[in-house]
This record gives sequence, C-alpha cells and structure tokens, in this order.
Amino acid sequence: MQASSPGVTVVALLADPDAPTEIAQRMAQTLPARLADKSGPGRRFDVRVVSEPFTAGTEDPPTLMRRIMDRGSAENWDIVVALTDLPLHSHGRRLVVNLSHEHGVALLSLPSLGGLRLQTRARQAVEEAVLDLAAPRATGEEPPQRQPLLGPFARRLAPLHLGPAGEEENAELRYVVSGPRGYVRVLVGMVRANQPWRMVPGLSKALAAALATGAIATLDSTVWSLAEALSAPRLVIAMVGSVGLMIGWLIVDGELWHRSAEGSPDARQRARLYNASTVVTVGVGVLVCYVGLMVINLLWALFILNDQVFASMTQTSLHATDYWTLSWFVTSIATVGGALGSGLESDEAIRAAAYSKREQERRHMLQDDHGDQLVT
Repeated sequence: MQASSPGVTVVALLADPDAPTEIAQRMAQTLPARLADKSGPGRRFDVRVVSEPFTAGTEDPPTLMRRIMDRGSAENWDIVVALTDLPLHSHGRRLVVNLSHEHGVALLSLPSLGGLRLQTRARQAVEEAVLDLAAPRATGEEPPQRQPLLGPFARRLAPLHLGPAGEEENAELRYVVSGPRGYVRVLVGMVRANQPWRMVPGLSKALAAALATGAIATLDSTVWSLAEALSAPRLVIAMVGSVGLMIGWLIVDGELWHRSAEGSPDARQRARLYNASTVVTVGVGVLVCYVGLMVINLLWALFILNDQVFASMTQTSLHATDYWTLSWFVTSIATVGGALGSGLESDEAIRAAAYSKREQERRHMLQDDHGDQLVT
C-alpha cells in the first residue's frame, strides 16, 4: 500500500457500526495532529474513518485480519486500524490488539480496554499502534517479536501483556488480557458498549404498566398493612425477586440468551461472556427503572396518603419511614407488573443488550450492502 502523496501517511480507522464508529469519529478529529507531534518533524497523517460491519459472520482473529488486509489492499491506505466492540479470543485468551507490521494492519478489541475512560484508552492504543506500524525499518529487517510495543499503555492497563501469535496467523505481535481481572475488564467493557441506559426509554410500555400498577397498589389498604408488617430482609427479598423476574422475562421474551453452535473452547468462552454481559446490561437497565419507579411512588404516596385513613386501616400512626417502606414494597409489586407489560415491547427496544442480536444485524447489513452492489 502506498501513500497518496509524499510525506503523508494515510491511516484508515475501519470501525464496526455503532459505538466503534462513534469512538473512531471522535478520535479522528485530533488524531492527525497528535500523530504528527509524536512522529517528529516533516511527517503528516491523513486519518479517514470507514464504518462497515467487517466482523459480520465471524469472530475469528485470523479471518478478521485477512479481511482487513484485503480491504486495505483495495484502497490507497498505508495503515489500517480496525476497531470492534466484539470480545475476541485466541488460544483461550481475551485479545486486546493484533498487529502485522508486514501489512500495516492492527485489530483492536474495544471491550478489552475496560469501561472507564474508553475514549482516552482507545485513542492511546490507536496512537501507539499507528506510530509503531509507521516506524521506518531497514529493508529485510524483521519486526520485533517480544519488545513492549505498547509499553506505557500496557503498564497502565495491567494485566495486558504479550500473547502468542501462531506462525500460520497474519499477526506478528499480539496483546491479551488474562486472569480474573482481565475477565472483569472485558465484561465491564462489553456492558459499557451495550449502553444499558438506552434500555430505559425503550421500555416505555413496561414502565407505563409498572406506573399504573404502582398507582393502584398505593391506594390499596391491604398493601399498606403488608408494607407495615414486612421487615427489611423481606423487603430486600421482594426487591431482588421482582428485579430478577423482570430481568429473566426480558431475556427470555427478547430471546437474548446466546447459544453457540460451535463446540470450540473459544466459542464457549465467548458465549459465556455474551450471556454474562447481557444479564449485567439488562440488570443495570432494570435497576435504573426500579430506582425511578421508587422515587415516583414515593412522591405519589406523599401526595395521596392521609394520616387518619392510614391509621384507621393499619391501626398504627403514619410516620416518615412508612412512606419509604410503602414505596419500596409498591415498587417491587409494580416491577412485576412491568415485567408483564414488557411482553408488549418489540425486540428492537432491548436488542442493544445482546451482542448476538447486534451481530445478526451486522450480518444482515452486510448482506444488504452486497445486494445493493449487485443491483447497481
């Protein structure tokens, strides 16, 4: 691959749709200047963002590397850095980045960077990968096999370390994360990519059902008596049960549980990560809804409850703690009603909670693009 003009290195950020594309577009605004400052005088960079589902249909790193190389060879690009929000595995390890100096290609798995300061960490990884791939080498010189390519980056993000790259693979350097900390880092990164807060507006019908249930339950004197009699542990059990029921119903009704058709260890590990991220993502979304419902139910109880009526029904005076207790219990009841209302939601509303759903969409997107090309 050759540069478009002397002294200019063309860098393509090949990004999967959704979050990877957004991250690539934001970093592309400052990346050329940062690369030029770090590479020395007289060096310029032309950074281009290309959004396409290059991971559709496969999560095998060697296959993805070949796709990236083929894509880069068809364009006037010197370096290609591919960004994906899929958790990639190789030899039982969770992949962070693959690099091929020979072809000027890097593959970066964003979830392996964790969920905090993702934009900054992604920019650091891309910067250091591009600078290493762009570094001049003497003719016939082999790329370094064990030097700390992303040295400062790797030290900041331990347990990131070098991993094995087979001779048959199109990668000379590979960085992976391993161990419990690595698993947690990838899981948090996947949940961050899922953006669980987007579930809240998508569950509008479920929230409407929960609000209606809560409004009616707050007026029921039997609920008053039950809330007054329940201890804190029982209220916690009621909350956990209702939230668990909501999570389970959303996953089952939306068919979000991933079952791998492959029997390889990497496929099984990937399926476990997919399902764990789905449960955590849906759980965060449901908990946000639960807290919101509790606040609304508390305000409703403060407005509607009457001391004399409450005392005549429960034989106890109405205290400030009774508002919290009643709102807490009513919210658990309302969450169960919301679970029933969630059956009215379309799969589209909660699709972002599952990587398998997003992968199916990208596959359809790729097929549609190929169909359009054939038509034209």
